[in-house]
Amino acid sequence: MARGLGDLMKQAQKMQKRMLEVQEELKNRTVEVTVGGGMVTVVANGHQEIVSITISPEVVDPEDVEMLEDLILAAVNEARRKAQELMTQEMEKVTGGLRIPGL
Repeated sequence: MARGLGDLMKQAQKMQKRMLEVQEELKNRTVEVTVGGGMVTVVANGHQEIVSITISPEVVDPEDVEMLEDLILAAVNEARRKAQELMTQEMEKVTGGLRIPGL
């Protein structure tokens, strides 16, 4: 019985170590979202941090700032959603699909 518990603890420690490695790797993985037919592009890393925003000059219209704001908002939200999805997929690889609270 004690051996089984020891093995379980070793597996848990290996999983925890791998999860930390994946979290570190996710800093360097990115997702890219383009909206408005290429007018706004947002890149986020696997930690859901926005790393760049590119705005096409044609979409910058002082008479319609609201449209630009909407495009940026849509792109940022979608990039963060995709980054969350990437993180979830990578963590599920480590945990074998086991749902661990907080991940």
